[in-house]
Amino acid sequence: MHPTPRPHDLLWGLRPEHLPQEAPVWARAALGGHVPVVVRRAPAEHGWVAVGIRGAAREQRYASWMRLSDISRLVSPQSVARAGRWRAHARRHWPALRALEHVAPHLDGLGLAWGVTGSLGFELASGIRAAHPQSDLDLTLLAPHTLDRAWARMLCAVLDAAPGRIDLQLETPHGAVALREWAGDAARVLLKTQRGPQLVDDPWLLQQVAA
Repeated sequence: MHPTPRPHDLLWGLRPEHLPQEAPVWARAALGGHVPVVVRRAPAEHGWVAVGIRGAAREQRYASWMRLSDISRLVSPQSVARAGRWRAHARRHWPALRALEHVAPHLDGLGLAWGVTGSLGFELASGIRAAHPQSDLDLTLLAPHTLDRAWARMLCAVLDAAPGRIDLQLETPHGAVALREWAGDAARVLLKTQRGPQLVDDPWLLQQVAA
C-alpha cells in the first residue's frame, strides 16, 4: 500500500491503454517506455489522482488521471532529496546542481521536510534525462505550521546566495505558496489549491480557502 499521493510525487504504473482515446501519440509513447507521471494539483474522483505526463519536448505536457490501484511505485520529492544522488551527477557543474549542493545543508537544518521537484527532480528520481544547463532548481518545503514572513525573507537570502536560480514552494496544509511571494510585502498572496489558485491573507488559515 502506497501513501496518499501528494502534488509533485512521481508515480509509476499508468499504461498507454489507460489513457482516453484523444490522448496524443507522444503521451502513449512515453508511457510505453515506463515514464513516471507527476501528481498535479487538481480535483479527482474517489480512488483516482490527477497526474501530468511529460514528453521529450518542453511543450509536451498532458493532463490526465490515474487509478490509485494502478500505482506500482511512488517517489516523493522528499525521498529524492534524502537520496542525494545529485552529488554523483555527471553534470554537477550545471547551475541547478551547484545551487542544490549549496542549499541542501541549510534546508536540512530547518527541521522541515524538503524535496526536489521540476525537471531536475524528475531526472534524479527516474534516471530519464529531463534537465538542461539552463534549468532552474525547483524545491518544495513542507510547512505544516505558520512560518512568519521575516523567516521567509531570511530563507530567501540563503537561496539568493546560491549559484543558480531557485524557486521554492511552501506546502501548507491547504495548498502551496511561493516562498518569494510570502517573503514580499503584498497583503495577499497566491495560494495554489486543489481547486485552483486563490488570493489569501494567510496560507495556513483554512477559513480563507474557498470550498
